[in-house]
Amino acid sequence: MMAGWGSHAEVRTTFQEASDALGLDVWAMVADGPAEWLNQTVNTQPAMLAADVAVWRVWQAAGGAAPALLAGHSLGEYAALVAANALGFSDAIKLVRFRAEAMQAAVPEGVGAMAAILGLDDDSVRAVCAEAASGDVVEAVNLNSPGQVVIAGNRAAVERAMVLAKARGAKRALPLPVSVPSHSTLMVPAAEKLLAHLQMIAIAPPTIPVLHNTDVHSHQDADAIRAALAKQLHTPVRWVETVRAIKAAGAGRLIECGPGKVLAGLTKRIDDSLPARALVDEASLAAALTE
Repeated sequence: MMAGWGSHAEVRTTFQEASDALGLDVWAMVADGPAEWLNQTVNTQPAMLAADVAVWRVWQAAGGAAPALLAGHSLGEYAALVAANALGFSDAIKLVRFRAEAMQAAVPEGVGAMAAILGLDDDSVRAVCAEAASGDVVEAVNLNSPGQVVIAGNRAAVERAMVLAKARGAKRALPLPVSVPSHSTLMVPAAEKLLAHLQMIAIAPPTIPVLHNTDVHSHQDADAIRAALAKQLHTPVRWVETVRAIKAAGAGRLIECGPGKVLAGLTKRIDDSLPARALVDEASLAAALTE
């Protein structure tokens, strides 16, 4: 993670702020791992938030255009709120660590699982989940692009759904290296803890509209934002609708800030008439600025 940005002062400063807030070396974690540690959600979430905000700050420092709209996929919603000046970065880093701890406490490691289902439409995936549940929880939780849906729930139910999805014609069913079943109803206890904790976090009206995962709407009221962040934990990430809403609002280009290219790739699958550029290194930054 972040290998292409190490020389940028904004990146190092952002990771130092994250490290100071948490009392651990976040830069060492993303640079050196080990992967098993980084894949634990209590470490993944702060690391991802720091990466997202660091690249956003690089974009700003380079003179990148101010966006008309912001959105973030799952955890990225917190980065979007930081970019919109609704959440302070230090508060956000500590908040996502709390979020991660609440999620892990709700479902002990090894009990839950997530998997990506490729090549089936949303309704077919929902039908597979309903059939595979057998008294457990397995649900479609990330509606990422046409033909790419992530499912989550109890590990055994997710494994049954993967087998059934392949039998129903899915091209692939891939387990994801995560330690909690995010956005499934197993996260309701975590959402309740998060909502209570959010009452202590200062949230300002966003200076740029942020589309939330759970309702694909922007909110100005602090309590509405708190409610959306809590609800996000146990409801699907409606990413296809989010990208289409960005296009419908008149945006002509999408810039992805973070350590990878996943969202730019999803945008191409959702609407290939909306150009998307992921900022992953100096070359991609230069290209985005020229465009």
